[in-house]
Amino acid sequence: MSVQGELSSRKVAAGSSGTATETVVSKRAIDTNGNVFEVPDYTIKDILSAIPKECYKRDLWWSLHYVARDIAAIVTIGYVGTSYIPVWFPSSTLARAAAYMVQSYLIGLFGFGLWILAHECGHSAFSDSNLVNDTVGWVLHSWWMVPYFSWKFSHSKHHKATGHMTRDMVFIPYTQKEFLETRNKSKLSEVMEETPIATLLTLLAQQLGGLQLYLATNATGQPYPGVSKFFKSHYWPTSPVFDAKDFWYIILSDIGILATLTANYMWYRAYGAHVVLINWFLPWLWVNHWLVFVTFLQHTDPTMPHYDTNEWTFAKGAAATIDRDYGFVGQHIFHDIIETHVLHHYCSRIPFYNARKATSAIKDVMGKHYRYEGENMWRSLWKVARSCQFVEDNESKDGVYMFRNTNNIGTSPVSE
Repeated sequence: MSVQGELSSRKVAAGSSGTATETVVSKRAIDTNGNVFEVPDYTIKDILSAIPKECYKRDLWWSLHYVARDIAAIVTIGYVGTSYIPVWFPSSTLARAAAYMVQSYLIGLFGFGLWILAHECGHSAFSDSNLVNDTVGWVLHSWWMVPYFSWKFSHSKHHKATGHMTRDMVFIPYTQKEFLETRNKSKLSEVMEETPIATLLTLLAQQLGGLQLYLATNATGQPYPGVSKFFKSHYWPTSPVFDAKDFWYIILSDIGILATLTANYMWYRAYGAHVVLINWFLPWLWVNHWLVFVTFLQHTDPTMPHYDTNEWTFAKGAAATIDRDYGFVGQHIFHDIIETHVLHHYCSRIPFYNARKATSAIKDVMGKHYRYEGENMWRSLWKVARSCQFVEDNESKDGVYMFRNTNNIGTSPVSE
């Protein structure tokens, strides 16, 4: 339930006669855990002014060295695994299969690292050259079957409206009414909704197919009533997700996808399905998983608000994100996308290798509004999936929406 907060005061200049006290209302709400959430009251100018100027510097050669590093890692892992696993395990099919799974997993880690570098390109954080950014980004994203310009345009709109209930582009939460209507359409869903097995099945579907469903149908994005799922696709050049001027860029994105499919077909013809399976298809599934895993947990949490049009500002929306910790992999292979995501939403042009310093700077401005969760991210995934099913309708009167659930976890919805 949303609640009005206590009055706070601050002193403002009143000329030579002294100071006056300006009364400020801090809007508050109750989060899923039962704690008080206070709406941020600083401005985007406050944030950007705190970031050291050197953090904005983009170094093309330093960025390219990360691309070369990740590609070299993928090629080395693929070559060693494909060439030597049959030699190391000549008689054990099970051991060989397990080794191939490890090979695909490791390629997937560095594959997602390449995806993140393409994401940097889409934000113009890779280099000072738009041509370089778009060329590198198009190649890297296309290889992992993500339409580069389509993603770039919709992702840009996501950044411009993060946490906005009607303008954000991804992971738009159900309202309580929408959630119950969806659940009640299926008796099986109604019976299973609160069970852990239902949560597990939902997570498996989300992690394996969530990205492709989003790209193909705009699932978890804005609804666009009256437009069929196919025509909301990231592959459709006149999709309402895009502007009319984007038409040929969407076509170019689709050409990149077709080029990847063609390359993989030629690879299969030359070396067989097994080589493509362990060196591209299974790593591609891992890249899909990591992208949904990371993005979902950056924007969904029991402490996380969403806002309506009257309450939302860019500064509030960017604060509706959370930094998490994925250890060595997060920092050194995933290029700090997990650990510095709050900063990324305030200024996406800052390259990842300067993001930790910039994050330290904005923490001083954000104070208690900066979110960080250091627990194991797999544990967080389960907790978030169980506790963040929808946002409560009753909170719309105050413009602040907090997550609730039907699993008897944390604060109960008012209508229950």
